[in-house]
Amino acid sequence: MSATVKLGMTAHEETGRSLSPAALACMGVVFGDIGTSPLYTLDVAAKAASPNGVLTPEAVLGIVSLIFWSLIVVISIKYAILIMRADNHGEGGILALLALVNPRRAKRNRRSAALLLIGLVGATLLYGDGTITPAISVLSAIEGLKLYAPQMEHAVVPLTVVILAGLFLIQRNGTSWIGGIFGPVMLLWFVVAGVLGAGGIVRSPEVLAALSPIPAVTYLWSAGPLAFAVIGGAFLAVTGGEAFYADMGHFGPLPIRVAWFGVALPALTLCYFGQGGLLLAEPANADVLGNPFYALAPQWAHYPLVLLATVATVIASQAIISGAYSLTRQAINLGFLPRMAIIHTEGREIGQIYVPFVNWALAAGTIAAVIGFGSSDALAGAYGIAVSLLMVITTLMATFVALHWKFNPLIVYTVNGGLLALDLLFFASTSAKLLDGGWLPLLIAFAIAFLMLTWRKGSEVLDALRVDIRERTQAFVERLRVDPPVRIPGTAIVLGRMAKGVPVALSHNVNFNRTLHQNVMLVAVETTETPYATDHERVTVTPIGDGLTRTELRFGFMERPDVPQGLADAMARRKIPAFDLGRAIYFTGHETILPLGKRPGLARWREAIFAFMHRNAQRPDSYFGLPSSRVMEIGVEFEI
Repeated sequence: MSATVKLGMTAHEETGRSLSPAALACMGVVFGDIGTSPLYTLDVAAKAASPNGVLTPEAVLGIVSLIFWSLIVVISIKYAILIMRADNHGEGGILALLALVNPRRAKRNRRSAALLLIGLVGATLLYGDGTITPAISVLSAIEGLKLYAPQMEHAVVPLTVVILAGLFLIQRNGTSWIGGIFGPVMLLWFVVAGVLGAGGIVRSPEVLAALSPIPAVTYLWSAGPLAFAVIGGAFLAVTGGEAFYADMGHFGPLPIRVAWFGVALPALTLCYFGQGGLLLAEPANADVLGNPFYALAPQWAHYPLVLLATVATVIASQAIISGAYSLTRQAINLGFLPRMAIIHTEGREIGQIYVPFVNWALAAGTIAAVIGFGSSDALAGAYGIAVSLLMVITTLMATFVALHWKFNPLIVYTVNGGLLALDLLFFASTSAKLLDGGWLPLLIAFAIAFLMLTWRKGSEVLDALRVDIRERTQAFVERLRVDPPVRIPGTAIVLGRMAKGVPVALSHNVNFNRTLHQNVMLVAVETTETPYATDHERVTVTPIGDGLTRTELRFGFMERPDVPQGLADAMARRKIPAFDLGRAIYFTGHETILPLGKRPGLARWREAIFAFMHRNAQRPDSYFGLPSSRVMEIGVEFEI
């Protein structure tokens, strides 16, 4: 996904000419998931409230009131007004929040370790959510075919699999052509949903009593054990709320707020109240109870509505997939995952990058979920628990950010404490579905979190080993003076992970080949804790002597670490001496990890996992944009 409103744009500029296009564009990206929730939310909640097939008027009003006030408190107040204030230089998302509360340069202690673990679990929950969201969204849209054609039931799962497979197949080509229609199509979806809902409200105007929170409180108080299941069903209305924060950097907070309060919230309110009105008007109609959303439409409009719903759910799925790509790039740049192949497409709105491994992993998980669960009702058991836990983690970490920013502790604890209590209630209610499928997204999330922690710890162990075996800079310069190698014309750019000592690749080259270029540049690439590195901090140059220069290139965690481009920019700004970049030779180390249990910090079996991940990481020349025809790899073994 790419920024529609550029970071650093002033409030005046943001409210000017760019506001309307940005607000329209964010409807397809930010609101795709939450916008398609009316397809299944009231259906799931109503079935939870009527185990015997009888839905009372009190239950209908209570459920609609619960959904409405969940949208007000969780989405409007928590995310749109409060959480979106916790930006990391304009960027949102759980990893940006983690960088705010637990910067890498901070002193490590138990508190920071706990925050790191919590933040990583929160980030990986998005992968679990990304596996379930496309499955339940598209499946619920296609299930509309059964309303007037029950014989189509056997075709629902195959059709869903074909649509999702096609969606994942086109990712490699970039999706800018889809991105161009996201906003207008979702605007049409919200208009249609609102109009249909208004018709349902006209059927039973008494449903407007649910605008008060009293019906929700009254019903839940009297529902007994059913209340937990109903809360879990109603929670599906706010899934997708995390996109408000995750996509904030792409559009800016103002367009998201304008689109939410001006279009999405009114349309969703009308749609949910309309479904409630229809349930009040026809409480004994099995078709209405089975699928109140599609029952709102007249029969002549049913199949066009199924088509529109399918397109809307594909848009919601695409936004989740693109979000997973973006999250993966952030995790790699922040050191939580090994380098992966990242293909930069030509898209300008969404699908700016394509990560093949993530794409096919999501495809396998999503299609397996569709086939394994078989219906949106069954998938509802797996949906929601990951999102509710993510909301708990987001509120908790936002509390630490607010305290770090010196907000009044009493206000912070009062407001965030209330929101956290609500989040915990939703999490407890969705946890009741743990054995019905809720284990699936949690298993995915915790497995990825374990791999992230293993990679992070293994990288720290390997960095410590690099420091131990690297030759000290001054000792290397002195050795060149005492026993000079043959100096050959040209420039050598030697990539190293850290700006300490001499990269082993360079030492080996001098030791075994007895040659050294006249101009040698030691380049270390660092990822900042901000989304984009400023021009001021991009390059740091330190002359070493005897033709050697140390250059530190810094990139933000949302940027592509392109070393040649970074060096070219540094030359253009006269930060480094000019040389012929087109003829320079790049030296990189081809590292082999031998997990022998020699270094403390990781159990030997985790060392083996780390070695496997390291062996399958993308080659540094591809990841850092180096010209492959001018790269020399030198093998290095590390025993850990």
